Amino acid sequence: MSAEDKVVLITGASGALGQTVVPSFVATGARVIAADRHPLSIQVEGCRDMKADVTDEADVRRLVDEVIRTAGRIDALINLVGGFAVGRVVESDASLWHRMLTMNLTAAFLLSKAVLPHMMERRTGRIVHVAARAALEPFPGAAAYIVSKSGLVALIRALSLELAGSGVTVNGVLPATIDTPANRSNMPDADPSKWARPESIAQTLIFLASKEASQINGALIPIG
Repeated sequence: MSAEDKVVLITGASGALGQTVVPSFVATGARVIAADRHPLSIQVEGCRDMKADVTDEADVRRLVDEVIRTAGRIDALINLVGGFAVGRVVESDASLWHRMLTMNLTAAFLLSKAVLPHMMERRTGRIVHVAARAALEPFPGAAAYIVSKSGLVALIRALSLELAGSGVTVNGVLPATIDTPANRSNMPDADPSKWARPESIAQTLIFLASKEASQINGALIPIG
């Protein structure tokens, strides 16, 4: 898929998944703005790096306004922001609960809300959030994480209904455990061949951001 000259805002870009997703989008010819609280851990030629706290509404508005001012528009929002924490309900304190909701759900809400007026005015745009397969197939021991990712799935579904016929689409990818160095280190006895490959996630995101996916809205695509 070619995204030549498309302006793509990728949030959560400095994480492990971003190290694959950002250069993959750049390779399509897209004009990529990589946003995170931390600088990119890799050098990607043709990518603009911007600092932003996407859990803060004012900073999200500033980020979106600056991208539109400097790049002229936002054709696609690719949201990789998220976090994971273990803990059953009885073991979890309120700070963990709020942290998971903020990272996995509130950030997605704030970003969607910020880019939507611009996209709806242009009657075109793509929003893609990375949720988790666990939102549909929960497992014990990570209640706050699973609830927050399930909330993200509900947000995607609600937005897809609100955006029907607008020219703007919202979709989600739902990876299983992602094959990253950190996950291999944390789960040495697991079989990573069954995990979601970052390259597969990146290519799915590229397709959902493309003009070829204009009729796909509200999809939740499991990977791995």
